[in-house]
Amino acid sequence: MRFLDAIEGPQERELLVAFFDLTRFHHYCQNHSDLEITEMLDGYYELVGDIVEVAGGSVVKFIGDAGLLAFPDTDVNEGVVALKALKDTGDRWLKSHGVPCEAIIKAHFGSVQCARLGTRSDKRLDLMGLTVNTASLLSSRGIALTPQVFRKLDPATRKLFKKHTPPVTYIPVPERHSG
Repeated sequence: MRFLDAIEGPQERELLVAFFDLTRFHHYCQNHSDLEITEMLDGYYELVGDIVEVAGGSVVKFIGDAGLLAFPDTDVNEGVVALKALKDTGDRWLKSHGVPCEAIIKAHFGSVQCARLGTRSDKRLDLMGLTVNTASLLSSRGIALTPQVFRKLDPATRKLFKKHTPPVTYIPVPERHSG
């Protein structure tokens, strides 16, 4: 059972929240049929799920070429390692399948409202609150972590990132600072 599956009524939780989005996806779609796009996304979504779920996280939802991911407060370090693996492995997977896209990943840690929302007949788990909004609005060329996430990392994992300002985010060591 995934860690968010048992949530029925609204609950506040401390979570690592992350968004991913694929660059140049619109360009890819212009040159491929709807079936080809669907099959490619299905394979990529499976890869995302495999990486996230092994690290104790959950895929909250996919929307087109993007997704919302969450990890429990006890697995923040494992979650960030998984996000880095998603970036590295996912980008290689896309390239090997002839998809000229790369993942942009943004993550923040904090208090989140978890609830099942939707129509009367179809309620689905979703996450809301300032933590979710903060994660979604981060600027990134690859992976961006807020200081709240960075402070929860093990020393070895911290060495994979460097400070990036303004505003303060942490990006992988090999990634260039934006200008």
